[in-house]
Amino acid sequence: MVLAAVPFGLAIGLSLGALGGGGSVLAVPVLVYVLGENVHEATTASLVVVTAGALAGGLGHAREGCVCWRHAAAFTAAALPGVLAGTALGDAASGGALIAGFAVIMLVAAAAMWRRASGAPTSSSGDGRGLCPPLRLGRDLAAGLLIGLLTGFFGVGGGFLVVPTLAIALALSTRLAVGTSLVIITATSLLGVAAHLATGRGIDVALTAAMTVACVLGAIGGAAISGRLPQPRLAQAFAVMVVGVATYLLVSAAFLGGPPGSA
Repeated sequence: MVLAAVPFGLAIGLSLGALGGGGSVLAVPVLVYVLGENVHEATTASLVVVTAGALAGGLGHAREGCVCWRHAAAFTAAALPGVLAGTALGDAASGGALIAGFAVIMLVAAAAMWRRASGAPTSSSGDGRGLCPPLRLGRDLAAGLLIGLLTGFFGVGGGFLVVPTLAIALALSTRLAVGTSLVIITATSLLGVAAHLATGRGIDVALTAAMTVACVLGAIGGAAISGRLPQPRLAQAFAVMVVGVATYLLVSAAFLGGPPGSA
């Protein structure tokens, strides 16, 4: 199982590095259905993997000047109470309920990625470096709180919502939105890891470590090639795959007795 985690970690990292999000929505299903983790343990392990992958990808974007730090700080500050609340709610939910809810989140993620890929570019000019717009504090804080809730409850980084919010609602260029998203995901996921561990949740250390290392390598590669990839087509293909996985999760929760450890 440890070796089986490696290709999945690479794929999640590539998505994080290249698209600024999306890969984390596959981490929990992979950990539960492919690698045999308990649902609650999988949400914690997912956060460890996502934190490391987002950090690795975010450093690459930050070196290129593609991070808007003021928006990242506002998002992260608002996310803290959301992470704590989401973790508490997740502890109270059954594994089956978590997977069913997670499938719905995956469908929302797929729709957001498809819509973003199909829409017109939001960048005003150039490659996205240094074009940080002023804070829209209400939108930043509301989005940060929502991302914190998702992070704590489901063990996802939330990049599939952060990137469209930054690009559409807050007028960041695409590359700046991707880099800023990775910084936000790093901070909120790290908060999520701390909150989950504080409640006594455990993880399979060897399995999580293997997936994390692979995710980091994938994220570094994804960040390095993000400017040269056909991102709209890539995001649309990824969205179709996410819909397929989400559909299976819903069928599993409704008709097949749910995931391992769902009782």
